[in-house]
Amino acid sequence: MSAILFRDARLVCPQGGERRGDLLVVDGVIADGAAPADAQVVDCNGRILAPGIVDLGVGAIDRVACRAGGIVRVAPLPDQSPVLDEPGAVQRLALIGRPELWIHPIAAATRGNAGTDLAEMAVCLSAGAKAVGTGRRWIADSGVMHRVLAYARDLDVTLVTHAEDGGLTADAVATAGETASRLGLPAAPALAEALAVARDLMLAEDTGARLHIRQVTTAAALALVRTAKARGVRVTCGITPNHLLLSDNAMSDFRTFAHVSPPLRDEGDRMAARAALADGTIDVLCSGHDPRGPEEKRLPFVDSSPGAAGAATLLALGLGLVRDGVVTLPRLFTLLSSAPASVLRVETGTLASGMPGDVILLDADAPWRIEAETLPGIAGNTPFDGLPVQGRVTGVWKGGRALI
Repeated sequence: MSAILFRDARLVCPQGGERRGDLLVVDGVIADGAAPADAQVVDCNGRILAPGIVDLGVGAIDRVACRAGGIVRVAPLPDQSPVLDEPGAVQRLALIGRPELWIHPIAAATRGNAGTDLAEMAVCLSAGAKAVGTGRRWIADSGVMHRVLAYARDLDVTLVTHAEDGGLTADAVATAGETASRLGLPAAPALAEALAVARDLMLAEDTGARLHIRQVTTAAALALVRTAKARGVRVTCGITPNHLLLSDNAMSDFRTFAHVSPPLRDEGDRMAARAALADGTIDVLCSGHDPRGPEEKRLPFVDSSPGAAGAATLLALGLGLVRDGVVTLPRLFTLLSSAPASVLRVETGTLASGMPGDVILLDADAPWRIEAETLPGIAGNTPFDGLPVQGRVTGVWKGGRALI
């Protein structure tokens, strides 16, 4: 038997709230009772001990960035290479990260992620997928989407969608408005998101399926989600720090690090998103980690690839929302840990007895500056380059096994 006693910690749990005390992990599982005499003791000195982060909907598997950011589980989008539309690809991806990083693939809802023919979702789930999804694209055909949702309902699995009407977005790289007009960038109206959300909500309500909209970033779409939840629609939604902390003004110098998907919105939408995070409309805070190298970013804005590194900065930016009074600390870890675990139907994300010993130790006040050149991971193309933040992960344990 192996045991770790985390002594004198500021325990933060989505279910149990905050308290000062000890936490015991025995054989990789959080346990009650007295610590064995030979337990390893980790003196936390009052620092925060919280559940490891579950990052829902990443574009790339990036172990180094995840470890630095306190992320112990990731759910990659289905549009990987190869596409996660067959059991072999799903099973290989599900196994490659263990034991340090557990990967919970989101299988493609349609073959080749093309949005036309249904994929063998049931077989992919048996191979290790924890959800099905549309990846970075929207299924335009409503008949196909209806069948996908009905199949997902029968399998009792969540469908994770990207919500932007492709007929409006086309080749747009920005949200229509003053900034896009001034820069001369091809743009799509913010309405493209609300239209997609409205259709998907109606189909989810008709089928009774569980729907998770990976990113909802506009006031109109958030209002639709809020109303649908009140009607009892089985919908959850997420957002990244990009759309909570930045508006499309961040694109003003044609800086491609601010070229993300969905594109940055105006200030009104940004403030609506912060309000939706505070009132519980938004369920999940994710990194949207999709790092791009210089060959994809050192290009004119229109030609650059959308995407940004986010795993290493997710927690620090989330702690900034706590300091701003947008959310409480336990609520932050609901957004980061227990809620995404619930979407994936994975038993983790709290400090309750019997849960996996996936915990992180952090110094919430440690100051540092986000620097793209030195950001841990595959690439450091972050729209927050140069931003001073507070909060560093000082320890990560996966199933009771120390990673840093």
